[in-house]
Formats: sequence, C-alpha cells, structure tokens
Amino acid sequence: MASEMIVNHQEKAYALLQADAEKILKLIKVQMDNLTMPQCPLYEEVLDTQMFGLSREIDFAVRLGLIDGRDGKAILDQLESELSALHDASLRK
Repeated sequence: MASEMIVNHQEKAYALLQADAEKILKLIKVQMDNLTMPQCPLYEEVLDTQMFGLSREIDFAVRLGLIDGRDGKAILDQLESELSALHDASLRK
C-alpha cells in the first residue's frame, strides 16, 4: 500500500509539473503565432518569472524524490527549445 501511495504521488507530481510547463508552452505558442517581439519587456518578465517558478517547482519535486532530475531537466529543455524557436522566428520576421 505504501509503495502504491509513493508511485501515486510521483505520478501526480510529474503531471502537475507537466501542466505548468504546458501553460508556459501556450504562452510561447501565442507569442509565436502573433510573432510579437520576444524582446518586449513585459513578455520577457512574465516568461522569465514563469520559467524560474517552474524550475523551482521541479527542484523541489526532485529534492522530495517525487521526480527524477533527468525528467525535470527534460521538461525545462523542451521549453527552452520552444523559446529558441520563438527567437529564431522573430529574427526571420
């Protein structure tokens, strides 16, 4: 029973982190669809704050042993890849 509870908490933690990452990804996608300048100070501040918050959530979950550090890094790497695509798209515009 205890191991099932641990697995359930791990799955729930990963799902919550993925949901937060999806919110940030939606923000990035909206920006890409509109090709608004990514250098916009408000956009940069919001995105930086969101990314920092997610990285802290991931760090906390890793420290609790709820997710593996590699999984957390993969979540952040995917978002950083999307940010890079946004930046490239804005330069092409």
